[in-house]
Amino acid sequence: MQTSFKKTALANNAVEHPLSKVPEVTLIFWIIKIFATTLGETGGDAVSMSMNLGYLVGTVIFAVIFLIAVVAQIKAKLFHPLLYWTTIIATTTVGTTLADFADRSLGIGYTGGSTLLFILLLASFSIWYKTLGAVSVNTVSSPKAEMFYWITIMFSQTLGTALGDWTADTAGLGYGGAAIIFGGLLAVVLASYLWTSISRTLLFWAAFILTRPLGAVVGDFLDKPVSAGGLALSRYWASTTLLIIIIACILIFPQRAEKSSVA
Repeated sequence: MQTSFKKTALANNAVEHPLSKVPEVTLIFWIIKIFATTLGETGGDAVSMSMNLGYLVGTVIFAVIFLIAVVAQIKAKLFHPLLYWTTIIATTTVGTTLADFADRSLGIGYTGGSTLLFILLLASFSIWYKTLGAVSVNTVSSPKAEMFYWITIMFSQTLGTALGDWTADTAGLGYGGAAIIFGGLLAVVLASYLWTSISRTLLFWAAFILTRPLGAVVGDFLDKPVSAGGLALSRYWASTTLLIIIIACILIFPQRAEKSSVA
């Protein structure tokens, strides 16, 4: 009788708190996220520029990788750090080439591209909220929520690329100036988290979005020519180094799944 009661309680708890497949938001989460966004910039540029495949072909290649990774992530029964971060990196690389294609190949410029992507990101948040009633990461525990989560992330990563390019180039701040701007904004978000009662969900997404342009300008700083304000490092070398650092962080610092809650 007691065993039956325990099984029932566990079953009820599983229904109330379905398993999450996104990591707990800790310091190491943000460290890996910044490295991943930087890798997205150098990796995307390596394929589209260094391999001379162009932005459109690069976008198609990374879009296929992104779709495969998302499907694998959604089908997975449990949280797998390597799979999760592979999917994140896929969103950053496709975001890099897609933003460059829109900004440069389509000729709408960094301002036009940033504005369009900002509208798409807001639309994604709005539809997600109206459909499921929440956009918090601790509610990402169903296939539908995961789909909204990854679509929103893809738009945020693409927007971040455009914002980074706009700040460094159009606004004329250069890579160092842009890095200071986005680093400062992240510091404001951190201070708001520590000393205010502003929505944690709002602060999470603000930080998530801001880490992308920070990674974009750092990635450009690493591989752009010295004449353009960069270090002119090999995109292949930079991408490989960043990938090794990310894998090392994942293996050295174990990550747990975010505690889920029903929206």
